[in-house]
Formats: sequence, C-alpha cells, structure tokens
Amino acid sequence: MTNADAPRRRAPGMSPERRRAMIVQAALPLLATHGAAVTTAQVARAAGIGEATVFRAFPDKDALIDACVVEALRPDSVLAELAAIPLAQPLGDRLTAAATALRAHLDRVGAVLAAAHAAGRPGRGRREPPPADAAAPKERRAAPSAGGRASAREESVAAVRAAVAALLAPERDRLRLPADRLAAAFLAVLVPSRTPLAGAAPTPAELVDLFLHGALAPAAPEEDR
Repeated sequence: MTNADAPRRRAPGMSPERRRAMIVQAALPLLATHGAAVTTAQVARAAGIGEATVFRAFPDKDALIDACVVEALRPDSVLAELAAIPLAQPLGDRLTAAATALRAHLDRVGAVLAAAHAAGRPGRGRREPPPADAAAPKERRAAPSAGGRASAREESVAAVRAAVAALLAPERDRLRLPADRLAAAFLAVLVPSRTPLAGAAPTPAELVDLFLHGALAPAAPEEDR
C-alpha cells in the first residue's frame, strides 16, 4: 500500500469547545494580517485540521469572525503579560514593558475589529456567536445583554487598571497619588497616544519618561540664579 493509499490519521480527540477555541486561536493572527480576505482554508492549515472541521465547529465564516472578535476583546492575554513583568525591575522598565504589551493588545484588537467591519461584522456581530460562548467558561456562556456587555467592558478595564497599579505598588511610599489613580492616569495617557499622528506618536519609553518626569527637563544651574 502506497502512502497515498494509506488512511488519513485523525487528529487526537478534542471536545467541541476546545476545538472551537483552538480554531479561533489559529484564526486570530490570520484575521489581523489578512483582514476579511482570510479564508477558512488558511485557518484550517494554520490549525492543522481539515477545512471541513472548521465548518463542523462554525456554521460559516461570519460565525468564526464573530468568535474572533469576542476573543480579541478579552483581556486575558495582556493581563498575563502584565502579571509576568518582574517587580524587581526599575519602575521605568516595568511601565515601558506594560505600555508595550498594552499597545500590542490594542493593535491586535483594532486589526480584528477592522477586519470584522470590512466583512460586514460590526463590533458585536449581528448575532451572539454560539462558538465563542461555548468556548468560554461555563459562568460566561449565557448570551450577554447590552448591559452585560457594558459590565464586561468595565470589568476588563478595571482588571487592566489593577494590573498596572500592581506594577506601581513597590514604590507606594514614593507615589504622589494612590497607585490605582496613577494607573488610571497612565492608561489615559497611553490610549490617546494611539490616535493617528503621522508616525509621530511617542514610543513606550518616551511616554513612560514623560509620565514619570514631566515635560520639562531639569533647569540648568544658571537658570536657578
């Protein structure tokens, strides 16, 4: 029997929920790179499965895109990155790493949302995507109402703010404001910096330097006289 005649080996058994989650993880970077032009065949290759398996997990490409939007909006990955920043590092290095991680997260979210919009899938999608709900923990499987979505966004923002505050905590005795208020200020400075500035937006390191030390350089000795 030749290799061509050999029966195709099936992928290891996986629950439907885990398979949908695996497909979404494979699709996310493709959606961010190729936008709405991404194909289910590309997703299948990235996931190491047959294209038919994608359609067994999702009724159509729109449902897959909806699931990707829901997953991209979750802060789990960036929260893990913030939690992994060593507190032994100098504060400036900690905040630079945080700003870099948060910008990358916001860029991913923006790319996925732009692709969804181009595909005719506005931010929330035209329907609540069952695959994303099924892949989520049981306590989050109920289809959220508009109020529930707002509450989830508020919880996400609060979690990110708390993670940044934790990075400020080692210097709590030197802080001019409570860590949570400084974290909110830091995020307020970080997010507007993503508006289009023709490539002139400050780098994470520049942003952190301004946040910690202000816009004015120390006065020269002769200026003090």
